[in-house]
Amino acid sequence: MSAQLRDIAGELAEILWREHTVYRERSGGVVIRGEHVRRWISLAPAGGRDEVLVRAGRILDGGTTAPARSEAVVPLSAGTGVLAATCRRLLAEAAADAAPLVPGRAAPGRSNQPGKAARPKGSGKQTSFGSWVILACIAGVIALYVYSTAMHG
Repeated sequence: MSAQLRDIAGELAEILWREHTVYRERSGGVVIRGEHVRRWISLAPAGGRDEVLVRAGRILDGGTTAPARSEAVVPLSAGTGVLAATCRRLLAEAAADAAPLVPGRAAPGRSNQPGKAARPKGSGKQTSFGSWVILACIAGVIALYVYSTAMHG
C-alpha cells in the first residue's frame, strides 16, 4: 500500500501546491510538505483496506513540524478530487489555528492574557434578564416576609 500512497501523494501534491516535497515516513505513510505555505499533509494507511488517514499541520520556524491540527479518514476509491478537497479543508483548519494575523492581537478564541482561559463569546458568566427577574422576585418575597414578621411579631 505504501507504493500506492506514494503515487497518490505525488498526484495530490501537484494539485495542492506548485512547490512541494514528498517523502516516505518510517511508519509507511507519506508526507507532503509545502514549505512556502508552511503546511504539511500526511497520508497513512487507516483501519480499512481502502482507507487512508489524512492529517494536516503547520511547519514551524526552523523547519520542524507541529503536531497535526486536524485529521480525517478518506476512502481511496473516492478519487483524487475528493482527497484533495479533504486536504484543502484540513489545511484551512490548520491555517485557522495558526498564529495571530496582527502582531499583538490574539487569534480568535484565544486570550491575550497568559494563564486565563478564553471563553467563547456569548457563553460567559453574564446574568440574563430572566435571571435578574427571578432574583428580584426572591428579594421581594424575602422583603415581604421580613416586613410582615416585623409588623406582627
